[in-house]
Amino acid sequence: MPYTVQSGDTFWSISQKLGISLQALEAANPGVAAANLQVGQVLNVPGAAPPVAKYTIVSGDTLWSISRKVGTSLGALQAANPGIDAANLQIGQVITLPSGSGSGQAPAPAPPRNGGPVPSGGNYVAYSGPASNFPDPRLWANWETLWAQNSRLMKFHDSDSEIALIQGSINTVSGESGVDRRVILCIIVQESGGNVRVRTTNNGVRNPGLMQSHNGVEFNPADPAGSILQMIRDGTSGTQFGDGLKQCYARYGNWYEAFRAYNSGSVNRNDLNDPVSATAHYVRDAANRLMGHTWNGM
Repeated sequence: MPYTVQSGDTFWSISQKLGISLQALEAANPGVAAANLQVGQVLNVPGAAPPVAKYTIVSGDTLWSISRKVGTSLGALQAANPGIDAANLQIGQVITLPSGSGSGQAPAPAPPRNGGPVPSGGNYVAYSGPASNFPDPRLWANWETLWAQNSRLMKFHDSDSEIALIQGSINTVSGESGVDRRVILCIIVQESGGNVRVRTTNNGVRNPGLMQSHNGVEFNPADPAGSILQMIRDGTSGTQFGDGLKQCYARYGNWYEAFRAYNSGSVNRNDLNDPVSATAHYVRDAANRLMGHTWNGM
């Protein structure tokens, strides 16, 4: 069946809306550039069907536990209920199940193959598997929540003026690049804790700065404003030596695979906790940050 692209659509959001895998949607549209969808463009949709089942909330339910119970992914369940407040489910509330869901108890999910131990404290979720198992970006916390939550971590390293420069630079680079400022913020915290003086790593590739970019600039105390802005540009829009978040998203069409590519350089699309020689829990942590989750040692 065909699908007509609407304003704001991405391959990721369309796959979640229709309850199919991202890979199946891409395979059905081999000539379509994921980074350049046009409103009104018609896509082929393999095996898509509307939701056909309902579920009534009982005591103790969360969207995660329901997804396990009915045998669907968390991302598909969230996409089938776009207006739901996941943090405020009510007993007796009726939600929609994606097509293909069951109604009984599914087997307990296996732990992430390479994700490492799950952090304690807070409301950290052990997302695993392909991108479709990770939260729909429409459910991410808003900018104000994420800035308040993460800027307090920067106070361990940075002055108030440096934190203000980080905030202003995120806004500037987001406007220049089109990359969601929440993504930029959470990858800054993921890579460096927001520490402008973070050390440069070099494991065959030099990774400096707030976003540990590909051979970009480091903090310059003689030019804090200029160097902070450039560090964030390097990580977001890339350098002459390597890709930034923008290029990774253009290649993969969804943020979770883009995060794995940014961290590892290559992607196991079936298991985003596969470190591919880098950090196993990188994508899982980034997803939790974007959802506004907190945990010990975040």
